[in-house]
Amino acid sequence: MQVRHDFRAMGSEISLYASNTDRTDAALAAARSVFEREEQRFSRFRGDSELTQVNEAAGRWTRVSRGFEELVTQALRHAEATDGRFDPAVLDAIVAAGYDRDFDEVIAGARGALHPARPCGRWREIEVREGEILLPDGVGLDLGGIAKGWTADLAAEAAVEAGLTWALVSAGGDLRIAGDAPALDLMVEDPYRRGAPLATLRLSSGALATSTTVRRAWGDGLHHVIDPMTGTPADAPLVQATVWAPTCAEAEVLATWALLTGPEAAASVPGAFLTPEGDLLMSLEEEVAA
Repeated sequence: MQVRHDFRAMGSEISLYASNTDRTDAALAAARSVFEREEQRFSRFRGDSELTQVNEAAGRWTRVSRGFEELVTQALRHAEATDGRFDPAVLDAIVAAGYDRDFDEVIAGARGALHPARPCGRWREIEVREGEILLPDGVGLDLGGIAKGWTADLAAEAAVEAGLTWALVSAGGDLRIAGDAPALDLMVEDPYRRGAPLATLRLSSGALATSTTVRRAWGDGLHHVIDPMTGTPADAPLVQATVWAPTCAEAEVLATWALLTGPEAAASVPGAFLTPEGDLLMSLEEEVAA
């Protein structure tokens, strides 16, 4: 029998799915502990987070934890591989667009005035060396999506290490499977109908992440996906991109890349892609149409 446990972290609903064993409680505790630790490390909405401290220290070398160094190194590598379509240094641009507070507060209207678009692309100037990072003056990191994926990866692995045969961790719909899982039917949600399936994918390993301009939106043309080429919320050629990858951190990056790239992304990465015209493009071999 499969069991599910829910909690909230990183501004998202988190769910742990697993086979029902006497180790489920220990696995849940391990997964929650991972989310608590990584939220403390990467939240841009906490004044005491490591990310906030690094952003406030822009212009000088700053000591960082091993996990922080590892994720920033990954993010910079992905920025290079996507030619900057994934950009971890978009903090000023996303704040200028109005996403300046926890999203629950943004949609409640508790945000400041919008500001002119801020240019992106300065991730190339970020320097990392063992135990330290240097952000240029005027550059801030926003690691929201990739940090959430990274945390889902760590939490799923921690749940298996706690004694489960397999575990699936879903973080706001982005998910990672760890261990020896059976074939699982996983819903890709329709961005226009909450809780309704756009497609169902059958997977037993790896991760899925979704990027969309429809969710986490707070006004006409205002949403959380920044186009680094313009420094403004993207006028993307896709409505939604759901991508499979071995890890959720990588899937997060590829989903953003695919959303900004357009329908041709379906030829390069496995996933499900929704066009503005309502066409669903599938490039995953193991799928069950909704």
